[in-house]
Amino acid sequence: MKSTLLLFIAFFYSTFVLAQTSSTGLRGVVKNVQGEALPYAAVVIKGTPNGTITNAEGRYEIGLAPGHYVVVFQYLGFQTVQKSIEVGTGFTSLDVTLEEQALRLAEVETKAGNEDPAYTIMRRAIAKSRFHQLQVQRFKARVYTKSSFTVTDLPNLAEMAFRKQLKEAEKEANFKVGVPMLNETVAEVSFSQPNTYRQRIIANRNSQGDFLSPNQFYNASFYNPTIAGTVSPLSPKAFAYYKFEYKGTFRENGPDGKAIEISKIQVIPRQWGEGVFRGTIYIIENTWAIHSLQLETVNNIGILISIRHVCTPIQGVWMPTNQRFSGSGSYLGVKGNGYYIRNLTFTEFVVNPAFVEDIEVADEKKGAPANTLAKSDIKGKQFDELVKKQKEFSTKNLRQLVKEYEKQEKQARKNRKEDVTVVRDDSLEVDSLARKRSNVFWDSLRSVPLTSAEVKSYRKADSLGLTREIKAPGTKDTTGRDTTQQKKSKAFSVGQLIGGNTWRFNKRSSLIYTSPITRIEYNTVEGYTLEGALNYRYQARVDSINRFRKIPLGEWNIGGTGRYQFGRKQFVGYGLASYQHKNTLVSLSGGRYLYQFNPNNPISPFLNSLTTLLFEQNFAKLYQKDFLNLSVTATPFKQRVSLTGGLEYAQRTELANYREDLKPWIDSPRREFTANRPDNNELANTGFPTHNAVVLNLTASARLGAMQYVMRNGRRTALRNNESPLLSVNYRKGIHGIANSAVDYDFLQASISHSFETGIRSRLNYQIGAGAFLNDKQLYFPDFKHFAGNQFFLQQGDVVSTFRMLPYYQYSTGKRFVEGHVLAEFRKFLLTQVTFMRLLGMKENLFVHYLYTPVSKNYTEVGYGLDGLIPQVFPFFRVEIVSQWQDAKYQGLGFRVGTTLKFGR
Repeated sequence: MKSTLLLFIAFFYSTFVLAQTSSTGLRGVVKNVQGEALPYAAVVIKGTPNGTITNAEGRYEIGLAPGHYVVVFQYLGFQTVQKSIEVGTGFTSLDVTLEEQALRLAEVETKAGNEDPAYTIMRRAIAKSRFHQLQVQRFKARVYTKSSFTVTDLPNLAEMAFRKQLKEAEKEANFKVGVPMLNETVAEVSFSQPNTYRQRIIANRNSQGDFLSPNQFYNASFYNPTIAGTVSPLSPKAFAYYKFEYKGTFRENGPDGKAIEISKIQVIPRQWGEGVFRGTIYIIENTWAIHSLQLETVNNIGILISIRHVCTPIQGVWMPTNQRFSGSGSYLGVKGNGYYIRNLTFTEFVVNPAFVEDIEVADEKKGAPANTLAKSDIKGKQFDELVKKQKEFSTKNLRQLVKEYEKQEKQARKNRKEDVTVVRDDSLEVDSLARKRSNVFWDSLRSVPLTSAEVKSYRKADSLGLTREIKAPGTKDTTGRDTTQQKKSKAFSVGQLIGGNTWRFNKRSSLIYTSPITRIEYNTVEGYTLEGALNYRYQARVDSINRFRKIPLGEWNIGGTGRYQFGRKQFVGYGLASYQHKNTLVSLSGGRYLYQFNPNNPISPFLNSLTTLLFEQNFAKLYQKDFLNLSVTATPFKQRVSLTGGLEYAQRTELANYREDLKPWIDSPRREFTANRPDNNELANTGFPTHNAVVLNLTASARLGAMQYVMRNGRRTALRNNESPLLSVNYRKGIHGIANSAVDYDFLQASISHSFETGIRSRLNYQIGAGAFLNDKQLYFPDFKHFAGNQFFLQQGDVVSTFRMLPYYQYSTGKRFVEGHVLAEFRKFLLTQVTFMRLLGMKENLFVHYLYTPVSKNYTEVGYGLDGLIPQVFPFFRVEIVSQWQDAKYQGLGFRVGTTLKFGR
């Protein structure tokens, strides 16, 4: 229970989380004229890559060698201040007071009837956004990150139920309500165009003291069209989602000493809620780069997230050197707040040669440039050559120029045999000493001082760690792991028999035990059942990506599953052996087991147990199969195609309820248990004799569009949000005569599914399938085509392709079928037109399900769903209202409660 509580806290914590060694330097406090501390103000050493930010108390500290420096202090909405200072021995104190920024309005642009000047500024900034991203050829930087999360309140019920566990968590894991949980990381990061990121963690520390959680480097650039699924104000689609207001302009010294003009733009969402920002963004005139920003958004569970970026010129390119993300809110009754800050110190910075010269951007809506290029003038031309000939371009021409440059670069990468389908290539390496750094080492590396509360939290963690070390001494092996803990993990205890366990023998092998106590089920065919499993896993080959990351190239799995049926007083089970080599899996299984007629299990065993015992509805219909199955699965062509082949021999036996006088826990006078023989409109009798069946099953699926991948530590993974349509084809053949096989049929089906965005947090999902038995000389009910139905008020399965009220087997067919499913998800539809409803995280859906078989009479469901049934308490539930139709005639109305978790997506 304690581990469950800590995992929950860690989950909530993850919602918010998206220097040089010296004994001399500067330290001080940054305040406003009222004497109030300015938290997370930027402190930059002019002419050097060094910089830091103040902590929550306004204090800063930066290591510097003795000498003369010009220090720049920046804070959003305040005048930038430069101070000259001489650093000698020890730390020199320098406190600074910042005054609020005085803005002046552009007189000509604000005349009555004119378009707000913000729009011409934003059009230029949007047109140049990709230019700014491509300016950076490569860089190296030391990155300091600090994240802190504090649980401020727990529900009364949780405090009462978990009082003992909370005390243990405070004692063992340094968790306590009101005390911040910290994580600090210092990393060496490198980037090179177009998509390669390398990160090496050299120091990591957190106040829990018992786990390493280095923050992976991520590029949260507002020049991207979206940031974590939220539309950026600099997106090409920004004007569809935002209004902009010009608030004024101020002047400050630029990197070359010349004054620069900076405009403050108010970002106003057209409909506030999830997926959009609001706040202010500061744009530098003429270069149209981001100077700084302060924006906020709300996520899908109602957590308000605030973002502050301050950019610093590095070789003429304005880079976000200081970033802060903060959040606060509640989830499932747990209240908390947290922040994540990130400070970059560049050690190497190379500007893309093609983008060295800056260019001017003309807003054609205000006045066309002297020369406007046609597409033919741009196609095939080099970007830098065109810039040398012409310094000013329209916003449209600039976008065309950048697109042509990227097209040429992609072709050049193809010519160099590089993989252009990889959109991001990351690697993470952790120094073996990262968690062993001393406090002195941290004091020399930390670029943001700790607050008094954070210091207290670390002291508690250090004392707990020392206590654990004294109480449980153990020797270390060559990897640095405590051998006492290793022996403990291999030790046997009675409790493991009850709850299950995984015994790890070494790096390559482990034994996984699933306790029968965790799989107690009930159905009318078997009665109560206990099911346990034992599996041995061995990694035969391991490929080293780096010294901290290993990728298994070959893996063996050998095990078995046993199930005792108390009603039938029988034992059934099966064995499984498999070997996986890279992207190919070969498996052999065999034994005796009970299966649902629909192999996709339309109702889970757990839910069927509840409906049977509590509601006297035995939906699961089972048959027995004595089988031997050989299957092979491969994903060639860079995982773009998936191929599966299986050959099965089985003896299939019809089963009945184990008793006729079965009684549920709650006996309803309006219901009674049904027979285990399903009702079907195509067959008068779905029963079958015991028979043998040899079945060949082949499936192929492929993405029809271009696939994109990410690489993490050398392992390729397809993007989950890939919007290419998926085409699947399945051929199934009952082979007559072999091993006395009584079946003889050929079945072919195909389907296409697709999911794509239609707006902010809005998607259209569809799946269309059709198939037929080309040969139906001899088949039995297990061979029929079955559909994903549902007859209970609780909805399970994939929300796109599962019918809401279709009887499980009524329209199963041995002839032909066509089915179609459409689900439209809306961020703003009916109830969500009200901003308050959107802020609660509610979303609306419309869906249609259609089925044609020779006897289904064009069965159709039309429904409406509301996600976020009980906001912030049970936000993952949905309620649906569904109407049934056949041959366009209304049949009835039903209600369903389901989950927003996208099973099968």
